Amino acid sequence: MDKNLITQLGDELYGALVSRQVLEPLTSRHPEITIEDAYHIQQRMIARRLDKGEKIVGKKIGVTSAAVMNLLGVRQPDFGYMLDGMIYNEGESIPIGTLIQPKAEGEIAFMMKKDLSGPGVTAADVLAATEGVMACFEIVDSRIRDWKIKIQDTVADNASCGVFVLGDRLVDPREVDLATCGMVLEKNGDIACTGAGAATLGNPVNAMVWLANTLGRLGIPLKAGEVVLSGSLGPMIPVQAGDSLRVTIGGIGGCSVRFY
Repeated sequence: MDKNLITQLGDELYGALVSRQVLEPLTSRHPEITIEDAYHIQQRMIARRLDKGEKIVGKKIGVTSAAVMNLLGVRQPDFGYMLDGMIYNEGESIPIGTLIQPKAEGEIAFMMKKDLSGPGVTAADVLAATEGVMACFEIVDSRIRDWKIKIQDTVADNASCGVFVLGDRLVDPREVDLATCGMVLEKNGDIACTGAGAATLGNPVNAMVWLANTLGRLGIPLKAGEVVLSGSLGPMIPVQAGDSLRVTIGGIGGCSVRFY
């Protein structure tokens, strides 16, 4: 794809983020977009945010469940960047007007204590480089109208990142079975969905291995101090003003968020 078009589309996505407006799917306007092109567009969108003073604080892994892979017609996850402007504190209220068409996902976040660079990273390497895991919410959002996305659309749109909320407890990942730990996500006091660690590529550690090795081939490390959101443990839950959510993950802890 032409570099000027990559820049144009990255700027369109950044403009949609700032103005909280939606775009028609990139793939409907430019069906020739490849996943590689989409990552270049993502880089342009992120560069615009960095130019405004935001800083990268971690990464996120998306498209980790079989259901979403089938929906998008792919057999691999994707990744995006977490920026300091996306962070909300446990229990904090999020103004719904700062988002466009948000949905909440319960996830396990990994806090890195050592740099991790692929290729060749194993599950043991991931665990050795992890300070701890915690429950978190990723509030995904899309700049693409009505979430009518193909894999290239969500990759270009920084893996549909919105904001995120980290939980209230940090746990050694070797002290919990990350594959079998159960998740309960409550919305306004009622159970909205349940899930388990196995929903994320069979084990969230597998998703971390994929990310470290995929980034390594691009010359990008996972860095000490970064947070990595490892992928949703259940379906996306639409949210609106007035909603209150809590996710609890067995053996790890909980995380709460409100919207106004």
